[in-house]
Amino acid sequence: MDRARRDQALADEIGDFASLTDPFRRELLVHCRRILGSVDEAEDLVQETYLRAWRAYEDFEGRSSLRSWLYRIATNACLNAIETRGRRPMPTGLGGPAPGADEAADPAGREPTWLEPIADVLFGTAAEDPAKVVMSRATMRLALATAWQHLPPRQRAVLILREVLNWQASEVAELLGTTSTAVHSMLQRARTQLSQITMAADDVAEPADRRQRHLLDQYVTAFEIGDLTLLMQLLTEDAVCELPPDPAVLAGREEIARFLGTECPAFGTCKLVRCTVDGRPAFATYMLGEDGAHHAYSVEVLTVTDSGIARIVSHQKPALFGDLGLPTRFTA
Repeated sequence: MDRARRDQALADEIGDFASLTDPFRRELLVHCRRILGSVDEAEDLVQETYLRAWRAYEDFEGRSSLRSWLYRIATNACLNAIETRGRRPMPTGLGGPAPGADEAADPAGREPTWLEPIADVLFGTAAEDPAKVVMSRATMRLALATAWQHLPPRQRAVLILREVLNWQASEVAELLGTTSTAVHSMLQRARTQLSQITMAADDVAEPADRRQRHLLDQYVTAFEIGDLTLLMQLLTEDAVCELPPDPAVLAGREEIARFLGTECPAFGTCKLVRCTVDGRPAFATYMLGEDGAHHAYSVEVLTVTDSGIARIVSHQKPALFGDLGLPTRFTA
């Protein structure tokens, strides 16, 4: 075969691979993000997944569906990444369960309890979209951002594969290089941990009623005009504020108010745009610049309880605005 024919054959093969695998790219992004907790890392791992898949495509024999094969590659890529990367500290010191016999202890510390925001539109609407299945459960929507990070990575992967993707225990065991018995054990521990956190999340209310909507409106007012007194009235006494990836935590409404009043350049000069992240109320914060315009500054994700705002996770990462489908410049 001459070079031109070889090049054409390769182009045809690449085209076939792309047309068959691209429809799964979005749900693989959500899958990787759920395991890793980071949008940026998930995007990198999806790219790695497709690279690995392309290299192994000739050996794909169709013994499983193409979708399952891609999930197998993506899951292993995520778990390998977690094993080799330096772990970020847990901001609030909330510990997960002790590792079992099938999960090695992590001497570098556990992962954070927060997940980077991701646009709800990425969750899709197809019935087979695993993220949509999870996000359709109201209590799970409230618990997911915390619960997933309480689970060791392998438990997290088992829960996703068994509960969301409906893989058989034997399939998960083959993927993870373990036994069906170990898979059942990890799933049971994950369910137990998740149920405990979900029960705790029962006190967390979505801002559906008039009082809670008014509370969020007042939050916007407090931030935009710099009213610390009003803000303290909205926060619970033991409210916490986290600024990932910084492990420092502001504990208590007075400490939060002191920080905002002295160290937050956006407080009192910003504009807030309401959005939703993982089913929670959130705000895109735009800070006033020297040019007189407001520019992307942070994404604030709130936990609202019956007694007020209990938690603020401030993602001071303007790059997230694009992921959320938000403009980087505020126009009234």
